[in-house]
Amino acid sequence: MKKNICIFCSSSNQIDQIYFEIAQLIAFKISELNYTLVFGGSNVGLMKHMAEHIKQTGGYLIGVIPQRIAENNLACQITDELIITKDMHERKAKLAMLSDVFIALPGGFGTLEELSEVITHKQLGYHHKPIIILNINGFYNSLLAFFETCYTEKFAKPEYKELYFVTNSIDAAFEYITNYKPNKTIRKWY
Repeated sequence: MKKNICIFCSSSNQIDQIYFEIAQLIAFKISELNYTLVFGGSNVGLMKHMAEHIKQTGGYLIGVIPQRIAENNLACQITDELIITKDMHERKAKLAMLSDVFIALPGGFGTLEELSEVITHKQLGYHHKPIIILNINGFYNSLLAFFETCYTEKFAKPEYKELYFVTNSIDAAFEYITNYKPNKTIRKWY
């Protein structure tokens, strides 16, 4: 079954080469499976790198970018579809609507915000889509430790660990997508 894979990731060109290598491998995997890449629509950083590799392998590419960013000549020009939104809120809503799966590659504050939002929305039952944290090079170790603090200090239920899948393997990520079965919304609150 064809899927739209939303990737949250860095728009920085200054990051370590390992992250660009992973972005390239994940782009190849998306194309190989005949999935569509849905991404933030920028022509910089991991976003641009993935877009270029998706196009090289004949894959389909949907970019969603806020008008303010697009006006700064930062919109990716090689997308099959480029959707320009009014603002960041509309962008995130459009990404969520278009996507069947969310994968967080390493990224900055924007990636963290996007990841947090899709986890929260799944927790509240607004969607039941797979969420994958691709913990390359231990990038998300500190964030995952913070999540553990939330669980041990009872700010979040330990069952919420089921809302997302953490791996450092692209193959494991796509195996998770293939075998994914939506879990029920956890309705019991602290």
